[in-house]
Amino acid sequence: MRPILMKGHERPLTFLRYNRDGDMLFSCAKDHIPTLWYADNGERHGTYRGHNGAVWCCDVSRDSSRLITGSADQTAKLWDVKTETQLFSFKFSSPARSVDFSVGDKLAVITTDPFMERTSAIHVKRIAEDPQDQDGDSVLVLENPEGRKRINRAVWGPLNQTIVSGGEDAVLRIWDAETGKLLKETDKEVGHKQTITSLCKSADDSHFLTGVPVNAVSMSPLLDHVVIGGGQDASAVTTTDHRAGNFEAKFYDKILQEEIGGVKGHFGPINALAFNPDGRSFSSGGEDGYVRLHHFDSDYFNIKI
Repeated sequence: MRPILMKGHERPLTFLRYNRDGDMLFSCAKDHIPTLWYADNGERHGTYRGHNGAVWCCDVSRDSSRLITGSADQTAKLWDVKTETQLFSFKFSSPARSVDFSVGDKLAVITTDPFMERTSAIHVKRIAEDPQDQDGDSVLVLENPEGRKRINRAVWGPLNQTIVSGGEDAVLRIWDAETGKLLKETDKEVGHKQTITSLCKSADDSHFLTGVPVNAVSMSPLLDHVVIGGGQDASAVTTTDHRAGNFEAKFYDKILQEEIGGVKGHFGPINALAFNPDGRSFSSGGEDGYVRLHHFDSDYFNIKI
């Protein structure tokens, strides 16, 4: 399995997202410029210029026409994928950490960091069909009960009925997307003990995966496989042996919870992972500024544990 190396970012990668058809890959990094790549050959197709801070997260609409990005410059921006033009900028008073389109792309959930006196919050925005009609009003704002703790990720539950969030307080919460009522939260005795750094949904929205303290997790839409990356802070890299540096993407069987194998290659911790929706390739983004695109060999599909 020879990776395709994609060098388009000058700073560490933060997030990767495929479109629904699996032919486009969007990457976000700390260099302010989200980038679009062809997912089969790794060729750079476009860049989205306009942010003034690290871009933490992105999502693409079902028809691949709109892109939404969340950034440390305290904005979340809507883009036209094809023309690379900015359609709208949602302004906040703290950095926008995560973004997620609803099923049908009529709504978006955006999380903001705690900043100065402000607590971390989840904002639901209405996405207008015509960019001329777009406004910045929130349909719903959910404050984090653990005020000063950051919400790292919020995603829509099945059929947009709920919102699932997780963050620094190590508690997963499920909210009612209509009323904003807190429906369920994980017990601290049973659940995670450390910051929830990543949250990823299965292809059919039936279950999701959380990562602690790994930097990135992704689920295969084809097989019962999970890929995990990171696990080490970039600041600790120089003080550890490269063999113990966790610079590889590790594959596990989702049911048996056993490690299947690993893919090495990055020169720093892995910050972002994504499976192609067809399950036949995956990409990883690292602290080294590279996106590595891997197309699986036929052996991968015949792994027996």
